[in-house]
Amino acid sequence: MTQPSGEAPGGTAAAWRSRFVSLFDRAPVALAISDAYGLILGANPAFASAWQLQPGKLEGRRLLDLLTPTNDRQLRRLDEALRSRRRSRYPVEVSWQVRGAARHGRVTVEPVSDPQDDVPRLLVSLTEEPGEGRSEPPPQNPADGLGPQEARILPLVAAGASGAAIAREVGLTVDGVNYHVSRLCRRLGVPNRPALVARAYVLGLLDPTAWPPRAAAAGPERP
Repeated sequence: MTQPSGEAPGGTAAAWRSRFVSLFDRAPVALAISDAYGLILGANPAFASAWQLQPGKLEGRRLLDLLTPTNDRQLRRLDEALRSRRRSRYPVEVSWQVRGAARHGRVTVEPVSDPQDDVPRLLVSLTEEPGEGRSEPPPQNPADGLGPQEARILPLVAAGASGAAIAREVGLTVDGVNYHVSRLCRRLGVPNRPALVARAYVLGLLDPTAWPPRAAAAGPERP
């Protein structure tokens, strides 16, 4: 692009940044920008309205603290893409809570950055699904067994491994590990990791005779 005469390069960059921010804020689509680990750097009013908040209230929060992915396969695909630095759009079905009411929808995550950036930023768009006519899934029996990723993560939690150590062992991000641990806590109705481990032994999800801890072989496996 030819630079307008009489305008300094820094002034041109500042002008384009101002235009981008204006368009970002006015866009009817719910948009947020996060770092590669899901920390929200900015959100527009349409995105913040999904929680009935002002945009500034979301800055510094993590996407996985606000949104619960409901499709493990989509989440794994996104995690693998980010670790291998592939650039595309990745949809993930999600749910979230607003004043006690459950909402459902989809986020589309797209890594975006300048070529010289080592770690890309993420452009996140959120689309909410209408609640009418949506049937809720039946409650899960906490003793229904563990999914493949849960069967790898839960024994490491029981062994006292840190989130970072578990992430390295299973090939996820720390946020990905925290997502699986939080989902297990909700499913088993416990508030924290020590209670999760105790409840898992009571329900037979962990082998009481094994050390290091391992998942019990009995019981049907969840997908």
